[in-house]
Amino acid sequence: MNRWWKSLGVVAPAIMAPGIAHAAPEEIQVYMDEMDEAGEFGLDIHNNYVLDGDPTPDYPGERQSLHQYRITPEFSVGLSDRFEFGAYLPLAAIDHNGRFTVDGIKFRLKYIGSKRGARWFWGANFEIGRVRRALDRNPYNAELKLIGGAHAGRWTLAANANIDFTVSGPAPSPATLEVATKASFAVTPGLSLGVENYTGVGEFRRLGRFGSSEQSTYLVADTHVGKWDLNLGVGRGYGGNPDRWTVKAIVGVPF
Repeated sequence: MNRWWKSLGVVAPAIMAPGIAHAAPEEIQVYMDEMDEAGEFGLDIHNNYVLDGDPTPDYPGERQSLHQYRITPEFSVGLSDRFEFGAYLPLAAIDHNGRFTVDGIKFRLKYIGSKRGARWFWGANFEIGRVRRALDRNPYNAELKLIGGAHAGRWTLAANANIDFTVSGPAPSPATLEVATKASFAVTPGLSLGVENYTGVGEFRRLGRFGSSEQSTYLVADTHVGKWDLNLGVGRGYGGNPDRWTVKAIVGVPF
């Protein structure tokens, strides 16, 4: 535990080297301006399943993502009008052989600087956690996510700049950048359809290496079933992404 808490204060070079492919993450989502009210609790359950892809591991001990089902409860609480704390407890998966595993934990702190309901929104999210070697050679990882976007009538546009880091581990590598975008249109008050794109840009010192970085595009639907919120999507991976087809569902559980 002492080593864990000490590592929370350390941020070093990034987790993703160019040309290295990683399994589908526990969270496939573009962050916007949603936030719990101060004192309000929330729960989102992240689900994704890789239908088709390359089962070849990138390093000894990596678990293949093909036919892997990942399920991650994300608990959150509003700390104030500007800050929200979240915890991914735990990162879990069922592999292609049907084995259930617990793969780690992560924590995050989200800040939204714009007023609630504003047309333009902006903020940031910092995430840090520990994962098993089956997911990453480096156990302690971190990410800084810059958030921006706008609500324009029935359209919602959002963009995230995701900067990934290694906190500690045996395979340090330079910082990398991913740009995630979302454009959605409200067909009805309870249904929005859109496109999410996740574009790996590469190392900061050599940006623009799209061919060797992971890319993916998802067709998504955001809707409600009673008080339950749903984000459903199917995505195609390309570039350096080994996961060719992935389905995802984020389920917002009402408290």
